[in-house]
Amino acid sequence: MSKIKVSDLVAEFLEKREIKVVFGIIGSANSHIFDSITKRGYTQIVCVHHEQAAVMAAGAYFRTSGKLSAALVTAGAGSSNAITGVLSNWADSIPCLIISGQEQTFHLADHKDMRMYGIQGFNSTKAVADITKFAKTITDENLVQRELEYASFAALHGRPGPVWLDFPFDLQAKMVEPRDWKFEDPSYKPAFDAAPAIIRNDLNYVLECMDNSRRPVIWGGHGVRLAGAKEEFRQLVHTLQVPTLLTWSAMDLLGENDPFYYGRAGVSGQRRSNFIIQNADFILVLGSRLSLLQAGYDIKNFAPKAKIILVDIDPKEWHKYHEKYDRFIRMDCKYFINELQKQATFFRRENWSNYCREMWQKYPLLEECHNDEGTNYINSYWFVNELNQYMKNDQIIVTDMGTGLLSGHYSIKLTQNQTMFTSLGLGEMGYGLPGAIGAAFTEPRRQVLCLNCDGGMMMNLQELQTIIHHQLPIKIVIFNNDGYLMIKHTQKLLFKGSYNSVNSATGVSLPNFAKLAYAFGFEAYRIDAYAKNRGFIPEILTRFFGNMKPAICEVFMDPEQNFYPKVKGVPQDDGNIVPASLEEMSPLLPYDESVKAMPWALSERSKAINR
Repeated sequence: MSKIKVSDLVAEFLEKREIKVVFGIIGSANSHIFDSITKRGYTQIVCVHHEQAAVMAAGAYFRTSGKLSAALVTAGAGSSNAITGVLSNWADSIPCLIISGQEQTFHLADHKDMRMYGIQGFNSTKAVADITKFAKTITDENLVQRELEYASFAALHGRPGPVWLDFPFDLQAKMVEPRDWKFEDPSYKPAFDAAPAIIRNDLNYVLECMDNSRRPVIWGGHGVRLAGAKEEFRQLVHTLQVPTLLTWSAMDLLGENDPFYYGRAGVSGQRRSNFIIQNADFILVLGSRLSLLQAGYDIKNFAPKAKIILVDIDPKEWHKYHEKYDRFIRMDCKYFINELQKQATFFRRENWSNYCREMWQKYPLLEECHNDEGTNYINSYWFVNELNQYMKNDQIIVTDMGTGLLSGHYSIKLTQNQTMFTSLGLGEMGYGLPGAIGAAFTEPRRQVLCLNCDGGMMMNLQELQTIIHHQLPIKIVIFNNDGYLMIKHTQKLLFKGSYNSVNSATGVSLPNFAKLAYAFGFEAYRIDAYAKNRGFIPEILTRFFGNMKPAICEVFMDPEQNFYPKVKGVPQDDGNIVPASLEEMSPLLPYDESVKAMPWALSERSKAINR
């Protein structure tokens, strides 16, 4: 077999791994790699305008398609710019490959003890070592093929995550003799590859607990999606016929109209779902790390009467709340679901099912706090609820942070064919646009809705040009709340409303997004109280969603709007703030109503709350 350039080997690797789309920015230090990929003609390079956007988009590509993508970045600032995207994917266990250019190998050797290498290089793999599954600077051309194989394998196996390979400039041009590719590691043994007797024991214990329970709940998490077990999960839920909740990162596992689906619990979750999870006596958690925003501010108050079994591939998640779990089962979610399905039977509890349906009907999503009648603004929760009737049956929804995140994950009602995600572990402002771009390249026929806000837009504003350049079918909703609404609420709580650095009056000004939309070449729409009062919103949204062209719709909401319902700290007469448990969402219900909604597990803390 004749020798080929290392950069040609990288391009060949992408084809052999069936990586059809990558995202990146060219520089001198990665120019060989760009040249080889372009000449090979298999992998499309999507040129973005900031390296963090490249890595976020590559992760979003996987979130939507389940297929690996890569980010191509250059040396120096090109690599350092990528780090936020790497951390975002690390926090959410999203696999992606970062291929970086680097200074020449002799600079790495001569300057290894210096802060910088050559012109602008630095030790990028050391910088990302703690937020990647594998990171290596390759200095031997004969190891390139092996490292590419291992890196891509590591990204996808076990608990997934990003990997980083650093290629010095001169190494990219060296010649190497290739061999056949080997992408499976024969020595790899899955962490959940336990003895059959142990697996049987775990499965039998789960079924025994479910059989002995009177108020069982299944809580589906991100690990189910990562395992590619969406359909298997749905089948298991329908076999067991147990009330099922979903985390925000897994909210598209079941459609809104699924008969066993009862919403999304959490600090900013749905009130009816919080009542259900808090009253449960058995919870089977599949692939969720039970973050603070899911389980509440004090884990001791979460589901106080429930026996909890956690199924997860990462044992570190057990150590976090080990005193709370009855059992931890270290297993891939798809494997566990398939094995449980073989033994599963009907576990419907009629009284419990009736209670769940009662909560579902008694506490609709839109509450009085979402009523914007008589105001000069659009309530974001009400507006997202309106969007449900205009979205495509296979719509992809990506949110940024703030209003888009909270209102979107609360009010969206997904069908079985829709996809929704965001960055939840890191929660970085600016995720929305690159996330939408990555999603749009997976299936060009599917329309993407990006729920954004005025503050988040500014963090990756430059990617509007990427959308326009490729004429991507991305519809962007911008909630205009004059700055950083979540931080305004923080300053109200901590500093009695003494604002700084949160709005135009205190130093944070934002552009006219209508003019910006026209400047970039987007269709532009505006929704405000005038449009609502005159009945224009249906016509505007019909036009907004009515084609596959890039479009921006700016929604003017109350710059002081509360994010309700929400579990908040409750001030007491003595000046202390009591962390409420999940059933006590603000606006607080009358105590008598809380008693009725919590017949099995009303906490002592609820009795002490001033209402």
